[in-house]
Amino acid sequence: MTTTAITPDNFETTVKNATAPVLVDFWAPWCGPCRQIAPALEELSDEMDGVTIAKLNTDDHPDLAAEFGIRGIPTMILFKDGKPAATKVGAQPKSSIRSWIESEIG
Repeated sequence: MTTTAITPDNFETTVKNATAPVLVDFWAPWCGPCRQIAPALEELSDEMDGVTIAKLNTDDHPDLAAEFGIRGIPTMILFKDGKPAATKVGAQPKSSIRSWIESEIG
């Protein structure tokens, strides 16, 4: 499994209607810290069963980013039952991202 690209067209289906937790990484191609965590998120998408890891390009979809109050990137929002449940801002090592996800999904 690889990360899923989020757009306004698939947001409802992929995130809001998801039965499992979804981690959405709000990022942009020019963002160094975003590029830094991208490989870790790809690996986690392969390693973590029961969690979807998705990415939303804030340059391509600024309205959707604004809807969730994204002011800095990378910002990761963990959605449970289609609603934001936890937020983490800034680049983190893979182990920290994994621990954060695991602690939030119980």
